[in-house]
Amino acid sequence: MLKESQSIRALKSFRLPKETIGDLDADTAARLIAASSDVAMIIDREGIIRDVALSGLDLQNEGFGDIIDRRWVDTVTSDSRRKVEEMLDEASGHHEARWREVNHRSAKGPILFRYVALNAGRDGKVIAFGRDLRGLEVMQQQLVHAQQEMESGYVRLRQAESRYRVLFQVSSEAVLVIDLTSKKIVEANPAAGRLLAVDHNSLAGRPFTKLFHEDVRDKALTLLNDSGLRGQTELVPLRLADGRAGISATASLFRQDGAAHVLVSLQKSNVDLPVVGDDSKLRLIRILNQIPDAFVVTDEALNILDVNLAFLELTQLATTELAKGQSLSLFVGRPGADLRVLVGNLQERGSVRNFGTVARTVYGNQEDVELSAVAVPEGLEASYGFVIRPARRNLRVPELQFRKLPRTAEQLTQLVGRVSLREIVAETTDVIEQMCIEAALDLTGNNRVNAAEVLGLSRQSLYSKLKRHGVGNSESDSESDD
Repeated sequence: MLKESQSIRALKSFRLPKETIGDLDADTAARLIAASSDVAMIIDREGIIRDVALSGLDLQNEGFGDIIDRRWVDTVTSDSRRKVEEMLDEASGHHEARWREVNHRSAKGPILFRYVALNAGRDGKVIAFGRDLRGLEVMQQQLVHAQQEMESGYVRLRQAESRYRVLFQVSSEAVLVIDLTSKKIVEANPAAGRLLAVDHNSLAGRPFTKLFHEDVRDKALTLLNDSGLRGQTELVPLRLADGRAGISATASLFRQDGAAHVLVSLQKSNVDLPVVGDDSKLRLIRILNQIPDAFVVTDEALNILDVNLAFLELTQLATTELAKGQSLSLFVGRPGADLRVLVGNLQERGSVRNFGTVARTVYGNQEDVELSAVAVPEGLEASYGFVIRPARRNLRVPELQFRKLPRTAEQLTQLVGRVSLREIVAETTDVIEQMCIEAALDLTGNNRVNAAEVLGLSRQSLYSKLKRHGVGNSESDSESDD
């Protein structure tokens, strides 16, 4: 540790000055001192400047040639006087020298210098070496100015981005931003989502060509590639993946963050594509895509075969391809026997109307819906068609059911004051319970087993409640269901 500290001290000065430098005469020492700094001053023990060496005429013009025979502390500003006194004390006491920043007085204002004072070793004289920091000040000012310019440019960039974002979002024209390398959608505005009948946020990351029918995907790919060659393309008629035509697209190339992007504008047009295949089939597809109710076709296992645009909106799916092959139970039906009851009625009756259930989106949102369904035989198997619409609100129970109940709600309220609240609540519970049981029986075609599953009851519990409410013959029903 001791050797290390000695070596560190040795680096601050020459190790063998007498051998390596020798005895310097006064002229040589003066030249060395003058060349080592912008300002060199010889100061006596009283702090008076006895001699000065300057590196240029500019400092002499600033008044440094007139400081000889003046006290050093009198040539600096008031805030630097204490620093000068401390440097002189440290030099006289042979303390370790430190560089200090000092402001010199001049006719044009303070000039910043960086000084170090060293003991001259003779008669208490001190040599002060000074470096002019005005160049550093200029550089610092330039740096601050550059930082301010950068901040100003950044603010302008953010404002421009905000304006672009607002225009992009509120524009009535459908716009897609495509990465030219991956051919995937980077961003889509709400107008594009409305045109494609999907949530515009779900389009990010999807392949651009998947938006279009397989017959025109090569044309859509050529549209992107041509934008890189020409910069901007003409309107190109395309057909969407769901079969809709009357869509035209144009593309423009731009670069951002060193990557090439394509701005694709989609718009409705009167230019239609040649009809591919059966005219009547395409006409039917167009009609089904225009109706407001969701329409879906499944196989016997309820795997989706085809859907219309309203179903995509209902479930928030991006494209028809994402729906195909998935089970209808992912999007329609309550947990339990809901869909089993529906399929049972389809197999038995061939059709179902106004079946109450729920529909779910891919994001988990749920709403009450009604559906009508039909079974269409195809050889040994069958396909199911479903029309799904929002449930009608405030449906009233048919008067026939009210007539079957022991008491109406109005009659129950008339009991207040004549019987206790507990008895009224028990009576009300019985009314609601009987209504729900009769609704379940009506929904399942009077099948007690399916009705028990719908209500979430065991078969024995349902038979007990049927007997208590006097609905049907529970004993004969129990025997027949078994």
